[in-house]
Amino acid sequence: MADLISTYYHSPVGLLKISGTDDYIAEVTFHDTSQKAEGRRKQMPQMLINCVEQLIQYFNGQRRQFELPLNQEGTPFQHSVWSELLQIPFGKTISYLDLARRTGDTKATRAVASANGRNHIAIIVPCHRVIGSNKELIGYGGGLWRKKWLLEHEMKIAWGVQTLF
Repeated sequence: MADLISTYYHSPVGLLKISGTDDYIAEVTFHDTSQKAEGRRKQMPQMLINCVEQLIQYFNGQRRQFELPLNQEGTPFQHSVWSELLQIPFGKTISYLDLARRTGDTKATRAVASANGRNHIAIIVPCHRVIGSNKELIGYGGGLWRKKWLLEHEMKIAWGVQTLF
């Protein structure tokens, strides 16, 4: 993967690190501590600017789908899971079992959950939309409070629902 450039965005769910190149976004991750700029570049790649702008639109309720080229390293199976995540509509959730079904193997629930957890492009590749079969919030690398916030935000925008969990 090419040398990545990073920037930070103070979102409603905390600090996000956004990394990419002139051509794609490779990472959107949560950080619980303030970060110092890493080797300032005179000009931020337009791709990172576009990503921050689209995230701001998402948090303001003005964007439901991201339009950014993405590139993250992973196995073919992980990429198949991440592709399925991109198919989950805004304001909807599916279970890990449903996600396994979508990949073609109901016995692969744990493998699907593992691939979901290895997604490094949070929010844009909406791994937060995957919940337990019992409708419980489980498994989110950014913390369950963030998962809850993101789901409630989307439900409020999509359906006018104030509290989901």
